[in-house]
Amino acid sequence: MSDLREPAPYDALLLLSFGGPEGPDDVVPFLANVTRGRGIPEERLKEVGKHYFLFGGVSPINGQNRALLDALRKDFADHGLDLPVYWGNRNWAPYLTDTLREMAGDGHRRIAVLATSAYASYSGCRQYRENLAESLAVLEAEGLPVPRVDKLRHYFNHPGFVEPMVDGVLASLADLPEDVRAGAHLAFTTHSIPTSAADASGPPEAHGDGGAYVAEHLDVARVIVEAVRERTGAEHPWQLVYQSRSGAPHIPWLEPDICDHLELLHSDGVPAVVMAPIGFVSDHMEVLYDLDTEATAKAAELGLPVRRSATVGADPRFAAAVRDLVLERAATEQGRGRKRCALGALGASHDLCPVGCCPARAARPAAAGADSPYA
Repeated sequence: MSDLREPAPYDALLLLSFGGPEGPDDVVPFLANVTRGRGIPEERLKEVGKHYFLFGGVSPINGQNRALLDALRKDFADHGLDLPVYWGNRNWAPYLTDTLREMAGDGHRRIAVLATSAYASYSGCRQYRENLAESLAVLEAEGLPVPRVDKLRHYFNHPGFVEPMVDGVLASLADLPEDVRAGAHLAFTTHSIPTSAADASGPPEAHGDGGAYVAEHLDVARVIVEAVRERTGAEHPWQLVYQSRSGAPHIPWLEPDICDHLELLHSDGVPAVVMAPIGFVSDHMEVLYDLDTEATAKAAELGLPVRRSATVGADPRFAAAVRDLVLERAATEQGRGRKRCALGALGASHDLCPVGCCPARAARPAAAGADSPYA
């Protein structure tokens, strides 16, 4: 095998995701897992779960992760990368602890981790690292070998993540009626988070108004807008907007909300909108409901033509990007240089989350960072 395909020191890849219910009976237990420790009663969970019940109690996220697993395994095999791929979730089966237990039992001791969240934030990065630390502590308490886990860098600006989104926006523009296409607005959407969490996202030097979370999304949006201009010759106005808020009303979260934004655009005479969910890896429930159902209904109410562009999902270019990220990190661990692919102005993200990166409100151990108890 060529050293360009040598994954050492890694002997496995873990796909780490959020998880989701796969039937009506799963919805409330799944939401109980997500909200554990908050004291939310079952009746409230049933109300919160109404989005899932509209779709038969099934979140698409697990099926999409299975498709991504297949794409990763195919890409690795096609390119001579001998690296088994496992899958574990934070909140539903297959659970992270069970998967790490299986991996340890299979003899894996150095694991690269790909989280299905591309950007810096507490919920999108550090919370995953806290979950890894919790699971490794369970293995340690059980007397099992504790593997070292290394989370791959944020890939928000990797070409294999961005280019499929460019194609999605172009396809959505082409699908609009010709008489409104040229004036279409691009609304780049991502998950709203508390402004305090956004301001503290990323390494300490990135903290401030919006932190790394907002800066990274804006950088990706600019890259996509420029790519659309180069390929179509058209300049489309755009804005980063937010969706899927779930917090208490008195706590400030990132705004504007996509539905409020659609109302404003309509009042300003904008003829059409493309909603581009750049903050999401796949078409899971928050895309399926908050954009395809709720925001699309709002646009219909306004008489505003809208299209929703595709997320990356299991696009072969994304699978190839994951292979590149694994080999990039392996080369670093081997002490060799390797090109770090990144578009936009921000450059490639850090490999190791520094102390103070995306801090939690309460201190908890987190693996795969400079402050990891499992280095």
